[in-house]
Amino acid sequence: MTRQNVVVVSDPKSAITMTVAASNSAIFSGGGAQKPPPIPGKFIAMNERKLLKDLEINGGGGRLSSWVESMRASSPTHIHSTPSVSDDLALIKQPSALEMFEQIIKESKGKQIVMFLDYDGTLSPIVDDPDRAYMSDAMRKTVRKLARYFPTAIVSGRCRDKVYNFVRIAELYYAGSHGMDIKGPPAKGSKYLKGSQAVLFQPASEFLPMIEEVYRRLLEKTKSIMGAKVEHNKFCLSVHFRCVDEKKWSELAHEVRSVLKEYPKLRLTQGRKVLEIRPTIKWDKGKALEFLLESLGLANCTDVFPVYIGDDRTDEDAFKVLRDRGQGFGILVSKIAKETNASYYLQEPSEVMDFLQRLVRWRRLSMKR
Repeated sequence: MTRQNVVVVSDPKSAITMTVAASNSAIFSGGGAQKPPPIPGKFIAMNERKLLKDLEINGGGGRLSSWVESMRASSPTHIHSTPSVSDDLALIKQPSALEMFEQIIKESKGKQIVMFLDYDGTLSPIVDDPDRAYMSDAMRKTVRKLARYFPTAIVSGRCRDKVYNFVRIAELYYAGSHGMDIKGPPAKGSKYLKGSQAVLFQPASEFLPMIEEVYRRLLEKTKSIMGAKVEHNKFCLSVHFRCVDEKKWSELAHEVRSVLKEYPKLRLTQGRKVLEIRPTIKWDKGKALEFLLESLGLANCTDVFPVYIGDDRTDEDAFKVLRDRGQGFGILVSKIAKETNASYYLQEPSEVMDFLQRLVRWRRLSMKR
């Protein structure tokens, strides 16, 4: 494939919800496909853009109160499950992927399905201690079977090695650090790779010393805030506040911002009760999805059907890529209504496992016919 230049974003702009500085340009050709039409559904979601309209992530000019409000918005406990319709709400048309399974199979007929799966909140439950986010044996067995029939990748904000230690399935593709650390299975052990070289791609290697420096500073700055946990994910950092008293969120946000204002080449975004610190390069989970399709020789194919399942705001970049390509679709994992580019939803990891098991059974039966 053609070598691509990694560009530092000097004037990042928000693309959707809380995902900041997401690139709107594609590295690989999307084939000019049309966007899929809206799918009828029944969801109402809170529009979170207003919470960040005055927020400047790296410039230091954003109001601290805006950050605290957006931190509250990232927690499902602060969003009502049945909100009333107002100017801050928008209708979202996303039906259940389980209820629409037959339609999904019909849409994928004659095409190569490629599976992309987030880890936390998708394959494993969200837990207070991120080091104990174990997937069940049943889920591992399901994902292993899935990989027998479809190219399958795990795309996570976690360090790639840590995700691999959780999953422990060698034949998968792993994209850690929000897609900035990608490695495929050994070429000899993959029936999907062409040639003898395994996939390995790390577009943010030059940021490693900076990430390490910021990690040490954040450890020092946050050590007095009970419950705060700084996680080193190699090419990015995560500051978890799931176990922090809400009264301390403002202090935590202040400490994180005080460190990052000295590092304009790093940007701050949010996930589910976590602050994410990443290099300001045009790379995210959507770009990782495109890179993996390119590596598989499927980037410009009209008969490819990528499916991405994830629960976090950072997954929106991948959902948007699929919607813009007009191929495949995204599935949001959530029990509450959210603004999203996904086409379907599943409520929790148990439903994700059900969906994957149905996919495996369908594929197995179709091969016998």
